[in-house]
Amino acid sequence: MVKTVLIADDSASLRLSVRFLLQGRHSELRVREAVDGVDAVEKAKKSQPDLILLDLAMPRLNGAEAAAVLKNEMPETPVILFTLNTDLYADTLCAALGVDFISKVDGLPKLLERVDALLPPTAPSERETLS
Repeated sequence: MVKTVLIADDSASLRLSVRFLLQGRHSELRVREAVDGVDAVEKAKKSQPDLILLDLAMPRLNGAEAAAVLKNEMPETPVILFTLNTDLYADTLCAALGVDFISKVDGLPKLLERVDALLPPTAPSERETLS
């Protein structure tokens, strides 16, 4: 079954890097991109993704504000704030919003580990059976 992930970050290079990594691990994954929080909310409402990755520091609507709107509109959809911010504020904020927090300082392996837990990759034997 095809799953959809929405990546919202104002850095085009980061969106592209995360897209390639996710699609390399999840062959059946559809990735959508948003350039800021307002764009993320609009695209999430339209595409109903299975997972949303948000940067915290974005223009127009930051990741926390976008997460609050999205958790209200789509409470069952997991949201991960993936940010350079590593202070206690980010952890507390994410706990209050009911979203996951992963620091960019911890790197992409930690992000991939969490994505795999939320959207398990299709095993090669399952892919062959589905074909």
